[in-house]
Amino acid sequence: MVIRYIIQGLWLALLAYWLIGALRIKPAKQIEAPASRFSRMTLTILVFAFLLSPRGRFGWLGERFIPRSELAAVSGAIATAMGVGLAAWARYALGSNWSAAITLKESHELIRGGPYARIRHPIYSGVLLGLLGTALAMGEWRALVAVAVMFASYLAKAHREDSVLACEFGAAFQEHLRRTGTFLPRFSEPPPRP
Repeated sequence: MVIRYIIQGLWLALLAYWLIGALRIKPAKQIEAPASRFSRMTLTILVFAFLLSPRGRFGWLGERFIPRSELAAVSGAIATAMGVGLAAWARYALGSNWSAAITLKESHELIRGGPYARIRHPIYSGVLLGLLGTALAMGEWRALVAVAVMFASYLAKAHREDSVLACEFGAAFQEHLRRTGTFLPRFSEPPPRP
């Protein structure tokens, strides 16, 4: 029971950090269509509501994929904290370049430090790790469904962001692409292109 409140507190802390950080961002020079942004934000809200609300327990979705145990709950809470921490660190590294939408800012910078040195989309990586941790702590199939839905959403958004950044930063982004993984870190550099 306490683990559930810790996990909910971690997600609420990340949300608060997001909202406070949104007050200090650069103006946009190019932003995705409102319908696309609205649908993705709605999906995210629905995923978290489904995941964290007891009302999501219906049919097989409310059944457990892992037996209830203290080890699973604590391990899940630790993974959630690590994911939330990674997402917050990545958000901090972006600074005023951050946006919830696929956006190019005025004087936009290609961030390649901090978690962006090895991962192109560490915010998504952090949220997905946090969701996996929450799923482990909950142990219910609905949590795994939530992770899968968010993974698919983030994968589509990451590909669109990569396209926008490739157009904006050209060769610098291509080099960044070679050195980073999409959601997982790349520790070895691929061989140079002929």
